[in-house]
Amino acid sequence: MRIGELSKRTGVASRMLRYYEEQCLITPRRLHNGYREYDEYLVDRVGKIKGLVDAGIPTRIVTSILPCLGQPQTIVVENAEPGLFELLETERDRMSEKIDFLTHNRDAITSYLRALELAGVESPESKAS
Repeated sequence: MRIGELSKRTGVASRMLRYYEEQCLITPRRLHNGYREYDEYLVDRVGKIKGLVDAGIPTRIVTSILPCLGQPQTIVVENAEPGLFELLETERDRMSEKIDFLTHNRDAITSYLRALELAGVESPESKAS
């Protein structure tokens, strides 16, 4: 697929996809005419990269984390940046807090939906039937 389609499918701007390529986070194939060709597996990979970047992880560290996002494997760490452990620990804890917050809100909405059902409020899907 071309960069425009990858951008559309992932919600990541073409400019940012080129930046990911510069940072060696993604590697498209080059066609004989020099155009980039992005393989299907990059849709998932770009989503994972975007999630990490959106969480505040710098791309230089995302490169190290990407192997951990695939299949279970043994990760070998060499030449880790000073402070990397603390940075990742802080980010992990921040993500856990956000997950807990979102889970609480999801459960509250689910409870409210049940209360609406008990009160006889119909969902749009049930009205269409």
